[in-house]
Amino acid sequence: MYKSRKRLLILDADGTTIDAFSAIEAAFSRHGLDIGDEARFQKRHNLFKYLGGLKEFPSIIKKNLRKNSRTRLVDSLTEVYRQEAAMYDGIPDLVRELVAAPDVVVGMVTRNITNEPLETLRQLFQRHDIDINALDFLVHIPLSEKKTSQFRAIREQFGINPARAYVCGDEHKDFAAAIGTGMHPFMVSYGFEDYDRLTEKFEIPHELISRTSGELCQRIRHALDLGNRRGGRVSTRTRTAAR
Repeated sequence: MYKSRKRLLILDADGTTIDAFSAIEAAFSRHGLDIGDEARFQKRHNLFKYLGGLKEFPSIIKKNLRKNSRTRLVDSLTEVYRQEAAMYDGIPDLVRELVAAPDVVVGMVTRNITNEPLETLRQLFQRHDIDINALDFLVHIPLSEKKTSQFRAIREQFGINPARAYVCGDEHKDFAAAIGTGMHPFMVSYGFEDYDRLTEKFEIPHELISRTSGELCQRIRHALDLGNRRGGRVSTRTRTAAR
């Protein structure tokens, strides 16, 4: 029925593998803007995540809704991501281990909003000693597009059984896209949506949620039978872009 017996893991970038809040906070601060604390940030609608909460909203409208100002803000965010942004604790070792595992297909689907996002991610990953070309796929989609079609296309491209396919994400939309394509979701509550929002508003089972990046790494290693290995030689597999 399926041409491959490998396992598939689809990673999310911002809020799951990359500390997006710290990067966004740093970019906004360069323009004299305050996005508030992380707890409030996690509870906002997507629009308010990038324009600030209700208390900050009036001043941010004045300064950042003009096209040129928003362009400068994205330029700053791009610079922060490429030069300063960090991956969460333990994630770089996990990614290197996944890439080196011969029976795992691993890659990333992202909505990263920086300029030339794939180049941005290349530079960020390179600072963490990861060759992004070693991933099996790397796909960028616009904010308006759902991940469901990309998840399904990637799984079908590699001929992998949905029961052997996994998705990592930090928002309820990631959960819905994973379930909608028959794959198992690894959810985290340290990214763009907090634990209460995920479990209470969207009724995501708490058993699927990792509260820390360390817990996520443990869950993935256990599910994919990676054992206690760390790091490992980075595979030289050629990245296949998912269509």
